[in-house]
Formats: sequence, C-alpha cells, structure tokens
Amino acid sequence: MTYDVVVVGLGGMGSAAAAHLAARGQRVLGLERFGPAHDRGSSHGGSRIIRQSYFEDPAYVPLLLRAYELWDELGADQIVRTGGLYLGRPDTPTVAGSLRASQQWSLPHEVFDAAEIRRRFPTLAPDDDEVGVFEEAAGFVRPERAVAAHLERAARAGAELRFEEPALSWTASGSGVVVTTALGTYEAGHLVLCPGAWAPRLLAELGLPLTVERQVQYWFQPVGGVGPYERHPIFIREDGDGAQVYGFPAMDGPDGGVKTAFFRRGAVADPDALDRSVSAAEVEDMAAHAGRLLPTLPGRFLRAVPCMYTVTPDHHFVIAPHPEHTAVTVACGFSGHGFKFAPVVGEILADLAVEGTTKHPIGLFDPRRPALR
Repeated sequence: MTYDVVVVGLGGMGSAAAAHLAARGQRVLGLERFGPAHDRGSSHGGSRIIRQSYFEDPAYVPLLLRAYELWDELGADQIVRTGGLYLGRPDTPTVAGSLRASQQWSLPHEVFDAAEIRRRFPTLAPDDDEVGVFEEAAGFVRPERAVAAHLERAARAGAELRFEEPALSWTASGSGVVVTTALGTYEAGHLVLCPGAWAPRLLAELGLPLTVERQVQYWFQPVGGVGPYERHPIFIREDGDGAQVYGFPAMDGPDGGVKTAFFRRGAVADPDALDRSVSAAEVEDMAAHAGRLLPTLPGRFLRAVPCMYTVTPDHHFVIAPHPEHTAVTVACGFSGHGFKFAPVVGEILADLAVEGTTKHPIGLFDPRRPALR
C-alpha cells in the first residue's frame, strides 16, 4: 500500500500531525519506536507549562493563541488554567521578555513587586529586588493525556499507527518517499519527520547543530503538606546567576507532591543510553534552588524522572520543508519549550505536507537561518 503521508515519531508533535493529516482525509501511516504515549523521550512527566506571555520571543504569541484554541478543541480538560507568575529582577530575560510579549500583543497581565507577591502567594519568598509578571491565562497540560488524545483522534480518522517500529532510514525522490524499518518498507507521497531526540541521526544530512540534553523533573512533599500548593500558579523564577527554576501546583492529591525542575540545566546525552537514575547530589541541588523561592517546598524528596531536550543554539524550533526534498517536512529542535505548541505544530505540519505552505508565521524556524549554520 502507498500512503499519502508517513509520520515518523508519534510523540507530542507527531501525534498531533497524524491527527490533523487524517482529519483532512489523508492516508496516514504513523511510525513510533516505542509504545503509545511513552516515557522514553520528551513528552512525559505528568505536566507541561502553557503560557502566552512568552519571554523567548514575542513572535511565538500568535502561534500560542492558536494553540490555545486547538487545545480546547481537543478536549475541555486539556488546559488547566492556574495563572502563571514569572519572577526575577526586572532586567532578567524571564521578567523583561514576558513583559515585552504581554505589552506587544496586549495580553492581560499584572506586574507585582516582591511584597505583593508574598501577600498574594504566601508560599513564595522572592528577594526584595525581584518583581513578577502574572498572567491568568497560563497553566499546564498533561503530556501523556494529550498525546493519547491526538493518537485516538488520528486512529478514529483512519490513520494506521504502528508502535515499537522505529524508522531506520528514508529516501526521497521526485515521486515521493520510501521509509525503511526493521519490519518493512513503506512508500508515500510525503514524509513528516518528528524524531525528537533522534533528529541528529534521521536528519544527519542537514548538519543541524542539535544537542540532546538530559533533564530531570523532581517531585517534593512540602513541609506541612500540599494544601497551600493546591490552588497555586505555575511559576518560573530566574535567579541572579541566570538559573531558571519552574514548577507547578499540587495536582495529584495529598501524596502527589509538587513538581519542580530546572529549565535548561542539563547534560549532553545519548537518547539510546540515557541515564535514568538520579543522584543525591542532583536532588540536593534542585532542593536548594527551589527552597530559595519556596521555603517549605523541599521538605521531603518523593521521586525524579529524566527526560530529554533537543536543543538548537538559539533555542528556536526547526519547522520547515526539507531544504533539499520537497516531499519531506521537518519538525525538531524544540529546545525544552515546545510541547505547549503541539496542536498548532500538528496543524502547520499538515499544511506543509498537503498544501506546501502555511498561513502560520514560521520564518523564525527556518533550518537555514544563520544561527544554525
């Protein structure tokens, strides 16, 4: 059988792409090296922050506004809106960038000084010279639930989804593509590559300067229990040394603890040999940094789960037609902040595969941009 589109990788982006393509009547084959909604890549850990006051670059905001619409279409319970607080000294990228995006796109927001932050959120103890940008629209999504929902939608629309079948290689010609796995060879008119941490291998010919990093997510049981954290905003705090710590409300009951992590403080890793153990020194480092902002949080360590970022030098994504093959579309390098965009990335990938273009602004994600040369 010849397919219209083969999607390689069915994590956050690939599952969304398969769903959007199948909904447009495309004959879709999805290939995934692990099981559905697995915990071996970048789309697991129970929660991912979603926000609009985007300190990375205001250019992301239109995509976020569309992503919010698509999350709500996927299911009323996909986004849990908790509000979000971005803290640090006024000139830090986390604070200044969030404020710039809010002002440029007229996003509802408030700015609090340290005393007001302590009054409104008694769990938090910012330094006196810190401020916070607060937006009500922020919250979190659950990555495993979201991937499963996209996979279900794709299958219901007729997509053929194959798990435990990694793509080994692919070739493209004027007539389409051929994808080879250990179990077979598949032909299609178009190929959508969403390989996550395996992008450096499946896209080696592009020479993209991608770095795979091991990142760790931590859960702590706060002193006195999770009560004060149950109705709590997501937060991102940038220290004076540039370290960013982020976290979530208590979302999994009295024994679930509170999740926190570093943003971009990982070590280079091999996706096929990821160290899934977490050392006592790593836990102590996380507890020390989190405790500077939330003094009661690192009461008792519960657990830790590693995942992976695939990082570009400028921390912007790669989403584009393959520069050398018109029958191939590429999505990778999401640099630790991509999951919130999953449904709109799926829509973009479907646009590019079916129409050859998209109305969404993706110039920032060109693989030929100077930062990637």
